Amino acid sequence: MVRMELLSGTVDRLRAAGCVFAEEEAELLVAEAASAQQLDRLVARRVQGIPLEVVLGWARFCGLRIEVDAGVFVPRRRTTFLVDRAAAVAADRAGAVAVAVAVARPGAVVVDLCCGTGAVGVAVAVAVPGVVVHAADIDPVAVACARRNLARVGGHAYCGDLYDALPAELRGRIDLLLVNAPYVPTDEIALMPPEARDHEPRQALDGGPDGVAIHRRVAGSAARWLRPGGYLLIESSRHQAPLTAQAMREGGLDPQVDRSEEYDSTVVTGTRPRTR
Repeated sequence: MVRMELLSGTVDRLRAAGCVFAEEEAELLVAEAASAQQLDRLVARRVQGIPLEVVLGWARFCGLRIEVDAGVFVPRRRTTFLVDRAAAVAADRAGAVAVAVAVARPGAVVVDLCCGTGAVGVAVAVAVPGVVVHAADIDPVAVACARRNLARVGGHAYCGDLYDALPAELRGRIDLLLVNAPYVPTDEIALMPPEARDHEPRQALDGGPDGVAIHRRVAGSAARWLRPGGYLLIESSRHQAPLTAQAMREGGLDPQVDRSEEYDSTVVTGTRPRTR
C-alpha cells in the first residue's frame, strides 16, 4: 500500500511538471529510492528538469546499466544501431558490410572515440567477447565516468582531443573505430529539448555549421589509425549521412550508409582498403 501511494504521488508530480513518460519514470525513481525522503529529493531534481538518467545515476543502454554523471552526455536509444552495426561488422554476420575476413578475433582493437560515458565501447565488448576496448573524450568528467563503466570489460579511457588522446602504439592497429560525435548543427542547438541543451556540455552537442565538422576531422585521419581492412563507424543522420560519407571518401575510406527505421538512426561505415 505504501509503495502504491508513493508511486501514485510521484506520477502526479511528474505529470504536473510535464514529464511525458511519468508512469515509467515514477517506477524507476521509486525503485531507486531507499526511503520516502530520498524519493522526494530525486523527484524534486527531476521536476527541476534534470535528465532522469542523471537523477538516477545510470542509463539503460543495449540492456546494460551504464553509469551517468552530471554534465556527461547521456547515451541515447538510437545509438543502439551503432552498436548493432559494429557487432555485425565484427562478427562478419549477414547484413554486415561485405568483408572477406572477420575482425572479431581475440585481441581485436576497438576504439570508442568521443566516448562520453563509454557506453558504446562497453556494449560492443559485451556483444563481441575478446575485443580490447580503448576510449577517448576531450572532457575529463566524461573520461572519469567512462573509466568506471569500461572497468567491467577491462577497457581503457584517455582524455584529449580525438586521436591526440590515444596511445601512439594504436596507430595502424585499430580494427573498429566507433564514433558518436556531436552532429547537431550549431544553429539548431537552441531547438533541442532543455534536458539536453541545459544539462549536457555544449561540446557534446555542437557539430559545427552543418553538423559534420567533427566527422570530417575524424574521417580525415582515420586511415592512419585503422588497420588495413579496418572500419570507421560514425552515427550520423538521414540528411547528413551523404556529407559524412563524402568525408570518409576524401579520407581514403570506402563508405556505406545504413539506416534503421526502428531506432530512427543512421550509421555510415568506412572501410580502409587492404591495398590502395
